[in-house]
Amino acid sequence: MQRLKDTLLTKDFLTIFLLVLFTFLTLVLPSTVAIILTSIVFVIFAFMKPFESLLYLLIYVSVRPFLVEINPGLKYIGDLITFVLLIKLLISSKFDLKGLLKFKLFELAFFAFLIFGSIIGYMNGVSLGAVIFQVRTFLIMYLIYYFISRAQLPDKWMVKLAWTAVGLGWLLSLHGIIEKVSIRRLFLPYYWEHTVLSAENMSRIYGLPGNPNSLALILLFCIIAVLFLKNLFKIGEFKIFLNVSLVLFMGIFVLTFSRGTVISAIALAIVYIVLTKNWRLIKQLLISGIAAIAFVYFPIIGAVNLVQALGVEAPDGIAGGIGDRFNQTIDEKNIERMASNGRIFYIKKGLEILSDYPVTGAGFGTFGGAATISYGSPIYEEYGIDLSIYFENKIYSDNQYIQIIAETGAIGVILFAIFLIAMLLLFWKKRDTKFGIFMLGLWLSTCCSGAYYNIWELKVYTLIFFILLGIFAFDNKFYKQYSIK
Repeated sequence: MQRLKDTLLTKDFLTIFLLVLFTFLTLVLPSTVAIILTSIVFVIFAFMKPFESLLYLLIYVSVRPFLVEINPGLKYIGDLITFVLLIKLLISSKFDLKGLLKFKLFELAFFAFLIFGSIIGYMNGVSLGAVIFQVRTFLIMYLIYYFISRAQLPDKWMVKLAWTAVGLGWLLSLHGIIEKVSIRRLFLPYYWEHTVLSAENMSRIYGLPGNPNSLALILLFCIIAVLFLKNLFKIGEFKIFLNVSLVLFMGIFVLTFSRGTVISAIALAIVYIVLTKNWRLIKQLLISGIAAIAFVYFPIIGAVNLVQALGVEAPDGIAGGIGDRFNQTIDEKNIERMASNGRIFYIKKGLEILSDYPVTGAGFGTFGGAATISYGSPIYEEYGIDLSIYFENKIYSDNQYIQIIAETGAIGVILFAIFLIAMLLLFWKKRDTKFGIFMLGLWLSTCCSGAYYNIWELKVYTLIFFILLGIFAFDNKFYKQYSIK
């Protein structure tokens, strides 16, 4: 265990641990004090330790919903770190605008998509604030890619990233166990603890991200990080710790009962295993999966049942089960609900909007996106979308593609397709490398996720995606790279 302790107690990881601890301690401060204190600390930290601040950012964004629910004064940490990183890059490049303003085709298509959707939305009555909010949602994590792809990454930074993901996985998993076994009574914000969940969701672990699908997506990357480290450290003291981590993360992943993330994970695994011909990985995943069910899933379900038997009140079905969750997919009542006010309903309404705006769509901030959550939509009433029947009077389209279709029409669809396909071609050219194959799998997995999540608006997912894309761009020298000190 000494080697593991030496690794995790290095100066960089100790600093990140202390900053995470500091972040949680500031929850007790008045929000105004928290804003001032965290702004000072993290602006200095990001400027002095830009690459370590990225590792911290991975943890912060993952738990941000929990933090902000308790203390809104912590909501700006990520934006501040991102802004400082861009300033640091600009200074380190000595204001080399010629090098900094070089972009790949997928970036140019992305920018064109954002500009087009913004103009159409504003022309159709969406407020300027809502338009800016939507653009920021799409763009903010791309800026992390911009920094990483144009910086000279330190040696073994990807290994540090993987270890950070493992630490994050433990934090999320342990909190998830407490949430599940305590029947959502411990270590949750007051509002979350007293939120009445629907019958189909009450058995799921929501965790620090406050959403079971987000938790599952994060744990998927934590699992990938463990597999990456296991490949690096095939023997030695890390082996036991990494095996335990893999089983734990997979067990909590199962307890999120996230059907969509399972599909995305399978798509990624198939592409990677088939193209690399790494058939042994199948055996490794199966053994770990069985161990996760036996040593994590069933003991936690048993603990929940025991807590209920001891007299703790809980809704029926709180323990849940894999079969119950997946049977809901084909349940007639669930299908009827999706058709009347769920995913099928959103698709029908999106196509209805498209029929009225076939070329341009209705514009950003009009249908099922982040801006409509915060600002509403000027066209919902016209299309008979009654927000009063939804939780907190808010809806996501739960399908990135129908949102893009409704908001940007044929032109936006073409621009977004160029964005995706141009990325795909970059990965395809490097299909002779394991990293290139992994990015191919990740691309397909992300495309699958877009069918049931607003995946390109989900900050924690896009943060991880753009970090990995940035490392890929760095490895393949897509741009001029600058030494960041």
